[in-house]
Amino acid sequence: QVQLVESGGGVVHAGVSLRLSCAASGRTFSNYGMGWFRQAPGKGREFVAHINLSGRSTYYADSVKGRFTISRDNAKNTVYLQMNSLEPEDTAVYYCAAGSTYDYINQRAYDYWGQGTQVTVSS
Repeated sequence: QVQLVESGGGVVHAGVSLRLSCAASGRTFSNYGMGWFRQAPGKGREFVAHINLSGRSTYYADSVKGRFTISRDNAKNTVYLQMNSLEPEDTAVYYCAAGSTYDYINQRAYDYWGQGTQVTVSS
């Protein structure tokens, strides 16, 4: 089992930055690729970013490429999502997940999920 706890969400104005954190406990963190997903009101959950086991490879949704950066610290069992130039369209509950880097866009590739953290961006 892996337990994931997200933090860092909040209410911000458009254009500012936020950094989300996801702390993992339980099984070996470095054994898992880590992803961030989000779910906006009335919409399905969508892929945002993924980082592989070592942290050397990262992948992003087109909607956040160039604005968001995913990183991980295996010594601290934590994955981060740095979100810059936030837009109202980024408003959503953000979830981190642990799983396989293979098929990282697919939610079914992930075995463990956090409870989510709300990000609200006002215009």
